[in-house]
Formats: sequence, C-alpha cells, structure tokens
Amino acid sequence: MNPNNEVMKKKMNPKMKKAMNILFKSLAVLIILIVVFIAVVFIVHKISSKSELGKIETYGQLVPVDGKQMNVLVQGEGDETIVLLPGYGTATPALDFKLLVDELSPFYKVVVIEPFGYGLSDLTEKERTTENIVSEMHEALQSLNIDRFILMGHSIAGIYGLEYVNKYRDEVSAFVGIDTSVPTQGGMDVDFPIGTFKLLKNSGFYRLIMKLSASPYDGLPFDDETVKQMTMITNKVNNNSTVLNEMEHISPNFKRAEQLSFPTNLPILLFVEANNEARPDWKSLHDEQIKKSELGKVIPLEGSHYLHHTQSKAITEHFRSFMKEMK
Repeated sequence: MNPNNEVMKKKMNPKMKKAMNILFKSLAVLIILIVVFIAVVFIVHKISSKSELGKIETYGQLVPVDGKQMNVLVQGEGDETIVLLPGYGTATPALDFKLLVDELSPFYKVVVIEPFGYGLSDLTEKERTTENIVSEMHEALQSLNIDRFILMGHSIAGIYGLEYVNKYRDEVSAFVGIDTSVPTQGGMDVDFPIGTFKLLKNSGFYRLIMKLSASPYDGLPFDDETVKQMTMITNKVNNNSTVLNEMEHISPNFKRAEQLSFPTNLPILLFVEANNEARPDWKSLHDEQIKKSELGKVIPLEGSHYLHHTQSKAITEHFRSFMKEMK
C-alpha cells in the first residue's frame, strides 16, 4: 500500500471527496454521451445511405470501360461534339454541368464523362494516375464511336486534358478550360490526410457536416429535384476509395504534367476566375501556359472556381465566338 495515498485520503475533507465524486461521474456521463452521439451518427448514416440508394434516379448511359461500367450523359445533336470533363471531387459531374450543358446543347452534341468513382460510374481499384484516367476516358469515347471532338474541362481536367491532347492529338480539335489547373501552380505537393477523409466517410460525420453546412447550390438556378439528387449521390460517392486514391496521386500527376505543354497549333480557350484572392497570379499562370500557342486566349470571368454554375451563358457565348474565329 502506498503510504502517500493514505496520507492524501486522511487530508481530503468530505467536501473535496464529494467534489471529486461529482467530477468523475460528470466525466463518465460525458464519455457515455460522446459514445452514444458517435453511434447515433453512424447508425443514421447507414440507414440514410440504404434508404437513398432506392431514391437515386439514373441518367445518361453506361458504357463498358476496362471491364467495368462508366456513366456518360449525351445531350444535343449538333454537328460538332464537346466532351466535358469534371474537376476533382465533383461528385455528380453530369448534374453539376447541367446549366452549361443546357446552354451548349442547342448548338453542339455534348458528352459528359463521369470518371470511375464519380456519379453513377463504377469504382475501380486501378491506380488513379493521369495515364490510367486518360486511357479510360478514351476507351469510353471509343465505345460511343466518338473520335473527333472539342475537349472542355473544369479544374484538374486541365492536368488530364494536357495528357489527352498530347496522347490523342488527332482526336481533339480544341481545348477549353473552365478555371483549369496549371502544372506550375504551387501547393500541389502536399500530403493529404487520406485517413481523416476515410474516417469522416465511414463514420457518417461527413454526412453530418454536409447536413449542417450551407448547400453549395443555394441561389443557383438548379431545380429542387436536381439538387436533391446531387445531394444524395454526393453522400454516396464522396471520399470513396477510388476518389481518395485519386487524391493520393494529385502530387505525382501534377509533377508529370510539368513535362507537357499544349500543341502550338491547337486552339485553346481558357476561362479563369477574375479575382482569385488565394492566387493573385492565377491569370498570369494561364497566360504563361498559352504563351507559345498560336491560337490561345484567356478570358477572365467574375465568379468562383465553379464558373459554369454562374457564367454558363457567358462561357457559351465566348466559346462560340472563339470557334467562329478559328474557322
């Protein structure tokens, strides 16, 4: 027996003993409440996920790619085809691009690709290198018998697009970027907390955060049913194993892109966020990217990174004018 403990017990008066008991009981209650809260969040997530699966409505069509199914949306019957590629983490590409597709489709055949891990496409265990992603996109287009098109993409599609136009130059008649990533932009060599994102997904806390946060579609002209579908699909696919694997490859994919440049004779139109406070050099990075291009143009637009949510009409008008100039 420790004599010091006996001394402490003798010195401890009844009031102090009572206070200590209350403290320990309070801590026990708090721990129990935290455990119950975590359990409730997890159970609600599992029940909601199962319930939402039956409410998600299909759209587009599934095409065979690498032994799996990739979802694509085709809208419009124009003589020229536009292929739209999403940015990283855009959970429902075909629905997210809806406002832009509706503006473009009266004049063009528009094809939205939902890469593996996104929207209604399958997951894949194949590493999310730029090479694999681009190869899969190409296979999807081959399945649709599309071999000549304008490549248009958002955000990280600027990295994948660079690879595509260099690997399949004869297929691409022009490249259009919507606030696309640039290989030389800084900050892409970080180690992302993959484990944290996985825990948020599996525990249900990602769903809770989404529920408590303001909707990213507030104030945008999406109809209520589309927003509902996007929310359910986002809860289903965000931070899945395929998407997280892509996150792991962001740094090496950007590094690989540093060796590439757009072909000098390829028409390039880049829409960029006009006032990017986080990156004051945002426009100049894009100016530099097309400096050697014979047919390149950068157009700043007011708005956030998702320019196609608020500037779809302007993007379409500028794009059509640009393509007329190229002819």
